Amino acid sequence: MRTILLLLLAGAALAQAPALQPVGSVSQVMISITYPTSDAIFYVERKPPQTEKDWNDLQAQALMLAESGNLLMMGRRARDQGDWIKDSQEMVDAGAAAYKAALAKDLPAILALNQRLVDSCVTCHMQYRLNYRRRRPDAK
Repeated sequence: MRTILLLLLAGAALAQAPALQPVGSVSQVMISITYPTSDAIFYVERKPPQTEKDWNDLQAQALMLAESGNLLMMGRRARDQGDWIKDSQEMVDAGAAAYKAALAKDLPAILALNQRLVDSCVTCHMQYRLNYRRRRPDAK
């Protein structure tokens, strides 16, 4: 009886949750959120954080990067429930690890995450981004 009551309460709570409403397209999320925040991680060595503000800014970028992976799994943005979700989750995980490293002010740990982040991007783009890394025949 107790289990049934808990299931009913959980079902009622889910029924009252607001529906997710994606606003931007995948392309808009990538261009506006994912690319700039991933660049903050990819190129951190060019201008390493020195001040508390620099570290706070890097923390914010890493957090937004992780959350952009969640946005890519949301509603109509998810291309499928297989590799798309796996690749997006890898971005979440890499971003979350970068966030934790930025909280700890651990630049070597952030640098060590670069390849993991690159791999998550390239793996996804190879499968889902039309003509990714293919040169036009007339390109030199």
